[in-house]
Order: sequence, then structure tokens, then C-alpha cells
Amino acid sequence: MISRNFFTDIYPIKFLGEVVEFLDSKRRPVTESDRRAGNYPYYGANGQQGTIDDYIFDEPLVLLAEDGGHFGNPERGIAYQISGKTWVNNHAHVLRPKENIDLAFLCRVLENYDVTPFVTGTTRGKLTQAGAAGIPIPIPPIAEQKRIAEILDRTQSLISKRKEAIAKLDTLTQSIFLEMFGDPDLNPKEWEVTEFSSQIKSVRYGTGSPPIYSEEGIPFIRATNVKEGTVKSKDMKRISLEEANKIAKCQIKFGDLIVVRSGVNTGDCAMISREYDGAYAAFDLIVELPLTNAIFYNFLINSAYGKSYLAPLTRRAAQPHLNAEQLKNLRFISPSMSLKEEFAKRVEAVEKIKETHRASLSELQALFASLQHRAFRGEL
Repeated sequence: MISRNFFTDIYPIKFLGEVVEFLDSKRRPVTESDRRAGNYPYYGANGQQGTIDDYIFDEPLVLLAEDGGHFGNPERGIAYQISGKTWVNNHAHVLRPKENIDLAFLCRVLENYDVTPFVTGTTRGKLTQAGAAGIPIPIPPIAEQKRIAEILDRTQSLISKRKEAIAKLDTLTQSIFLEMFGDPDLNPKEWEVTEFSSQIKSVRYGTGSPPIYSEEGIPFIRATNVKEGTVKSKDMKRISLEEANKIAKCQIKFGDLIVVRSGVNTGDCAMISREYDGAYAAFDLIVELPLTNAIFYNFLINSAYGKSYLAPLTRRAAQPHLNAEQLKNLRFISPSMSLKEEFAKRVEAVEKIKETHRASLSELQALFASLQHRAFRGEL
């Protein structure tokens, strides 16, 4: 994240309004119902929103979110480049760089900028044109701007390639599943279909009363940590041993499944890795089962088939909700244990490769942040 207090006096500091021309008066919003799909990108605060059959701009520009942007989390990006024939609605400022600033450099300065001091409004923050014009940015010599932008572009390209590799490995796992078991919805290999309860040891609930969190301690896994079949560490809460002892029944171990019980991601499932062996779970369903079954059913529940199967069950209440009996009564294909074991071996092999890519991705992201900070401080 970049902030106005971050820059040194190595480079001159100018306000954004001094180095760009705002083309906001030329943009035009079109409601989704009135917009006709076409050959031209239609942009808003957070990127392309679809296509349209006409265009307003036809040049390289930088878009900066006006409202609806990720102002509270600029790491997700609040500015991006566009080029060619495009249409921009009124949720993004349209910036044309003046002669003393490189477009790619401008975008790199703004994309992760903490603009909260310049944002107005409480329920929906807005970065007005006047507010945006007052954002201070460093202005190195133009040759240095291009050098900085090129270094950051190369690093970002490596990050994108790592993400693409991980996504392809996800697709590989799906291909392995379909090759071995076929489409579970059609069941072309005529596997026996059994209740989930016959494949598991037990299902129990996590705690409905959140414990007192600590700065350090034992991981406490909530629904927000359950994503893409694994437990994510982002925003992970922790609890003391004293708090953990109060909710002993909610302890989880390696190979357990956590199924989100309610909320926007109801039905999402994650297998507990060795990293979280001995952690505790919130108000979710904890499924105990053999490791081979855990790998198979974690994939099956998180597949498009699993999502479509669970969706009707979660709509029975005002808020999406899933209970233990519903989960146990689900009927899934049940191939032989030997095939499940073979699938588990293949998945574990793919996961090892993914783990290497994830570690590399984390290193590259840390490198990008370091380069970004050093560059705009004149230390690169």
C-alpha cells in the first residue's frame, strides 16, 4: 500500500491535478438494461463491467475509482490502464497524463494508493474529482519513471503467470476426477450412490458462541477462512488455551472436513491440513471421516456438481443454512476405496506442485511490494 506520508524528498512531489487532465466530463453511464452488448469494453470503478456497441474514448488512459472502489483495501487495486476504443461510466475518473508523466508509471503509483484521507461519505465512500486532484505523487525524471514501471510490470507479469499456473493445476485436478469417475451428475460409470452418512464417522457442530480472540494463540477457523477447498490464513482469528478449553468439542484435526453452515458461502467445504491440526472451528459443521474419503468428498462437495446439489437445501430459510441431518442425508456416488485412494495420491501430487507455486507467488508478491515501496521512495 502507498500513502501520502510514504514519499521522501528525493523526487519532486506534485498533486495529481497538476500532472493529469481529467476527462470525466466525456464519460457517460448506461444502465445495464439499456446497454447493448457489442465489440467495445464498458468500464467502471473496478474494471470491465461488460461490453457495449459504441465507444467514447480511443487512447491509452488511466482509470481511478470514484465510488464503489476498493478504498478500504487498495491492495485489490483502485486504478488500472485502458487503451483502444472504450466506454467508461461515471464510477471511475478518466485520467490523461500530461507530458511530464508516463502513463504506466502513473498507474503503478495510483493502483495501490491509500486514498482514504481524500474520500468523502460514510455509507459509500466517494473520491471526488477535487479530492483526487489533491493526491500527492512523486515525479522522477521521465526516464526513471519508465524504468520503474518496467521493473514493476515484469514482476507483475511473473505474479500473473504463477496465478495462471495454479489455476491450470486446479483444472488438472478436475480432469483427473472426470477421467477416473466421470460426471457425478450423470454417473456414466454407474457407481453405487449412497448416503453421505455411510462414508463418514460423525458430524458435529462448531461453537455458536464466538470465544474471546487473542493476538496470538491457537487458530480459530471461521466461515470466511473456508475457501476453494482449503483453509485460508487471511483474517485468521486466534484464541488462548483457556478459551479453547471452553469449546473443547470444537477442536479439529488433520483430515476433518469443515462445511460452512450458514451465510453467503454456505456449503463451502475445506479439508483441514496438517498446519491446522488441533485448531478450533466456529459455527460450522465438522465432519470426521477417513483421510481418503476426506480428499474425495472435499473435491466433490466443492465441485460445480456439489454446489448445485447443496444449493436447494440452503434456500429453505431466509438466510442460507445447512444442518447436520441435511448433510448426512446427501446422496453421492461412492466408487471403490482403491479408486478413491488412487485419486487421493494424484491430488496430493498436484497439491505439492501447487504448494510450490503458492510459495513462489507469496515471494513474488512480497518482492513486488518491496520494489514498489523502494521505487517511489527513490531507493530502487
